[in-house]
Amino acid sequence: MRKISLLLAVILILSLTLTACAKPAQETSGETSAGETSATEGDVIKIGVFEPITGANAGGGALEVEGIKLANKLYPEVLGKKVELVIVDNKSDKVEAANAAALLVEKEKVSAIIGSWGSSLSMAAGDIVKNGKIPTVGASCTNPLVTLNNDYYFRVCFIDPFQGTVMANYAFNKLGAKKAAIIQEVSNDYSVGLAKFFVDAFKELTGDENSIVATSNYNTGDQDFTAQLTNVSAANPDVIFAPGNFTESALLIKQARQLGINVPIIGGDTWETPEFIDIGQEDVEGAVFSTFFATETPITPESEKFLEEYRKEYNKEPAAVTALGYDAYILILDAIKRAGSADPVAIRDEIAKTKDFMGAAGVITLDENGDAVKDAVIKVVQDGKFTYMDTVKPQ
Repeated sequence: MRKISLLLAVILILSLTLTACAKPAQETSGETSAGETSATEGDVIKIGVFEPITGANAGGGALEVEGIKLANKLYPEVLGKKVELVIVDNKSDKVEAANAAALLVEKEKVSAIIGSWGSSLSMAAGDIVKNGKIPTVGASCTNPLVTLNNDYYFRVCFIDPFQGTVMANYAFNKLGAKKAAIIQEVSNDYSVGLAKFFVDAFKELTGDENSIVATSNYNTGDQDFTAQLTNVSAANPDVIFAPGNFTESALLIKQARQLGINVPIIGGDTWETPEFIDIGQEDVEGAVFSTFFATETPITPESEKFLEEYRKEYNKEPAAVTALGYDAYILILDAIKRAGSADPVAIRDEIAKTKDFMGAAGVITLDENGDAVKDAVIKVVQDGKFTYMDTVKPQ
């Protein structure tokens, strides 16, 4: 009996060991976090995603990730292989953005990367993807320096020289402004760059080198803008251009209205997040900004598909950057198909050739710098919603 008991015990231990070592079934979501085990090597093509999931820019990162996940759900395979998203949080921090990109390149061995919301975060990853030779597609990072002299960085959005000119034209032609003031988030490359392009275009439009009557700076995370607003108000501008992160921008506008400053305040694409309206409330009514896409004016058949599927999946209206996140994913898949390979260099070469690609947020043709040549959209906050005003084409 003792021998039989011992034998049964050995059998039980072996059975438990084999069960513990068995591989779990592959999930069907097509998404893993960095470091998780995916399907057998060779059965999947990995696309990395580095976005601000936490921190000051988390609202924007979440919107882009929604679009990327939706695209992966609708188009889960390429070349007969499953496409797996490896999503890493860059924590709204430049150092963390570089670390996130390095993780995707060196450990996860992804074939391509999408990201990031926030030009500074994208720029922080620039050398990592360039040296690692991993093609990277930004969704909404608009600063020209993101792709400049980097053969491995592309984007599906327009860039700030165009966006700055669009808003300068709006201020001059639609508002009749002859004098403008600038309030910029000086610690944010996007804000400083966009403000510069607005200033250059506005001076040219007015023919007056002194048409910018005041410039004030603040830092990311600031909450009191009394000094900046007092300085600007004393200069009596016709319009205030204040590109910056959605949280600080909403607080700035709210405080301006509380101080009795009622001149138009206009900005850029970063304002189009739910948080901008949640924080600003009625004080951001009438705020005008440039962005990438309007649900009221679908442009391509892919726009229609995106809108239908997004509303079904999330039961709300998409932001422009969500459509761009979706486009970054499907553009990479198109390049993989054309390359007939998951080799990063082959994918890079095909991305660079992209012309007349039908995306959700419009038709994409990449120029020699890897930047999309596209229309801009102007929206206004009206009755607590982002409302389409106009479409502006590149000259």
